[in-house]
Amino acid sequence: MSAGSPFSQDPAQTAAFARLSAKLSARPHGEASPLKAVVIGGGTGAPVSIRTLLSLDAEVSAVVAMADDGGSTGVIREEAGSLAPGDIRKCLVAMARDHDDPLTRAFKYRFAFAGDHALGNLMLAALEDATGSFPRAIEICEGILEARGHVFPSTLDPVVLTAVTRDGDALTGQAQAGASTCALGRVSLSSEGSIEAYLPALRAIEEADLVVLGPGSLYTSIIPNLLVPGIVDAIRASSATTVFVCAVADVQGETRGMRAVDHYRALASHSMEGLVDYMLVHSATPLSPGACATVENDVEAVGLTYDEAVELQSEGVVVLVRDLADHMHPTWHYPEALREAFCTVLDIDERRSARVFRS
Repeated sequence: MSAGSPFSQDPAQTAAFARLSAKLSARPHGEASPLKAVVIGGGTGAPVSIRTLLSLDAEVSAVVAMADDGGSTGVIREEAGSLAPGDIRKCLVAMARDHDDPLTRAFKYRFAFAGDHALGNLMLAALEDATGSFPRAIEICEGILEARGHVFPSTLDPVVLTAVTRDGDALTGQAQAGASTCALGRVSLSSEGSIEAYLPALRAIEEADLVVLGPGSLYTSIIPNLLVPGIVDAIRASSATTVFVCAVADVQGETRGMRAVDHYRALASHSMEGLVDYMLVHSATPLSPGACATVENDVEAVGLTYDEAVELQSEGVVVLVRDLADHMHPTWHYPEALREAFCTVLDIDERRSARVFRS
């Protein structure tokens, strides 16, 4: 992509997704009842899971963090008093029926001469103002894009993310936390009033067959959803299989130097202990005793040793180590590989269910 393009790079919009749309569902969940999947995350990694799951003919919903305060979204939140539109927009685009449609492309268009605002962000803010309802604004945009699923904010309350680094420094705001030069240790949400979960988001989680966490920024995209009261309880109450898609590589300061096992521990320390059934970890080479997960092209891997994988599995987490990277963009997940990993999870679950039924 040329410099100055009004269309920003997006891991959910690479040419690799064309191969998915050309394939039939490799593993239908059932003729009468399609797989109900919920993706929990933000606006960069979650759309990758959304498009991948849609290729499996799943009924897909997204539950999206609302703490974003950087860039166009930050300006709109501060100046217009709107809820955070940016990550919602990206998930809506991922669900669009036709990704080559000019309207879908325009939804991502950024105006360099007007504060680098994305058209979709402005649309959501304008529709929220016109209707008096952020959920109604999302519904209208779902209709415009002929979305193949639903996008739900995790909360309708204006929240602020606060973080504490592993060095003990306090940071306020998602943008500042994400740009930290030291790995984060804990994050929390605050608001002028109480923070309540958006009920349709809870309902989607409770009715899901599969809950996918990520991929995406661990502390600033995935965990902020889990901090909303009621979200983790909904995961616990659901009969869904929960999958954590670990980041391919360390590309942000917020997880600098953290290993894959540390990513899981961070989830566990933010109320997800015992709730993750599967963890997908990238490695360019097979994992074996004495070996560590690797990433090609001199990208710093989110490493995992064989012993660490065994340790996680002893705690009840099934760790699937695969070559999951898009080698044209080595910090992004490759959709076909991610699809096969999801199919493996579903196949393992199916075999387990069959054994329980026979017993």
